[in-house]
Amino acid sequence: MTLMKQLQRLLTATTAVACLFSLPWQHASGQIEQDPTELLQLNTITTAVPFLMIAPDSRSGAMGDVGVALSPDANSLHWNPAKMAFCANEMELSLSYAPWLRALVDDMNLAYLSSVRRINKRQSYGLALRYFSLGNITFTDEVGTTIRDFQPAELSLDGGFSQKFSDRFSGGFAARFIHSNLTGGTAVQGAESRPGISVAADLSMYYRNNQADWGSKDGIFSWGLNLSNLGAKMSYTETAARDFIPANLRLGAAYETIIDDYNSITFALDANKLLVPTQPIYALDDPSQIVSGMDPNVGVATGIVHSFYDAPGTVVFDNDGNSEVLAGTVLKEELREVNLGAGMEYNFADAFAFRTGYFYEHFTKGNRQFITLGAGIKYTVFTVDLSYLISTTQQNPLANTLRFSLRLQFSDLADYTSEDE
Repeated sequence: MTLMKQLQRLLTATTAVACLFSLPWQHASGQIEQDPTELLQLNTITTAVPFLMIAPDSRSGAMGDVGVALSPDANSLHWNPAKMAFCANEMELSLSYAPWLRALVDDMNLAYLSSVRRINKRQSYGLALRYFSLGNITFTDEVGTTIRDFQPAELSLDGGFSQKFSDRFSGGFAARFIHSNLTGGTAVQGAESRPGISVAADLSMYYRNNQADWGSKDGIFSWGLNLSNLGAKMSYTETAARDFIPANLRLGAAYETIIDDYNSITFALDANKLLVPTQPIYALDDPSQIVSGMDPNVGVATGIVHSFYDAPGTVVFDNDGNSEVLAGTVLKEELREVNLGAGMEYNFADAFAFRTGYFYEHFTKGNRQFITLGAGIKYTVFTVDLSYLISTTQQNPLANTLRFSLRLQFSDLADYTSEDE
């Protein structure tokens, strides 16, 4: 088995990242009979460093992984950098921790440290560090002889800026350095490996109307858009093909209804689509011939454009190897590539919050479907958020795992808030 094939066992879009050489969830290619009239082909989109797509904080993690349009906090740099300009505090910090594959191992985890700092009433900047530890891995050769022990790890270092263009609209961008060391330079079958390195950028916008009164109750309506991880491909060897990183389009909206001076409820919805090529369907007798879909070996910009219309659809083959694309299945597959998250947050006196949500991914694209629960408690400048994930389909790396975040807010800047707010 080549080094890249071994690494691909580590990287899947459905679980974000799992342990090397022992991944229990594999990318599948084949056909599943959903009903007597249609065959659905599994075609999960895979990328390098999918740990970048894991919800890092427990507030959004308890609301079905939504966040692009939620009220801004210290974790805005991940969900939508443009939100940072609307932070009400002069400075916010957040530290999050999540065990990974807790039911199988005890040495894998994700840690996220982020901050937002106000510059003035219209500008803010943010910094973040994400560190993913994959525990201890023992490398062996073809006959099982131990080569070495190693602790693979991945990290990203982010910096972002946000600017208000009006009292209700802002834009933002972020730059990201990505480092993925999965092998520690271990040679496999003579192929030298190296850490994967890439750089990426985010472009985002955010709209917030604090006077969106629906019915007899005051309300706050917001929407956001974030194009994230737009960057160079990544490779772990000199000779292997370079893999796309998880460029992503996130679009969502949120509405907070203010019941009275002490109670409010927020509803939020996010839609996500990976902006990387979908694998095509190849001929049975010629693995190099594409019978439906598009060539995935393209540049980053081309891959982003192709991602909106390159789905191969459902292909059936007869006994002679001839293929046919079933009518209407190309558009259906493109729509299946959109993941949905919905969440609700009840807030009492800005001191206690209860949250729940649901995340849906079509079973042909990874089958991540789960319910989330969580709560938050605030005391002075400290807020503790907890989240818990209940998987409704296949086993999830975060299933039955308690995650937590500690947030700190300093110096409430009332004079930075416009009259409209």
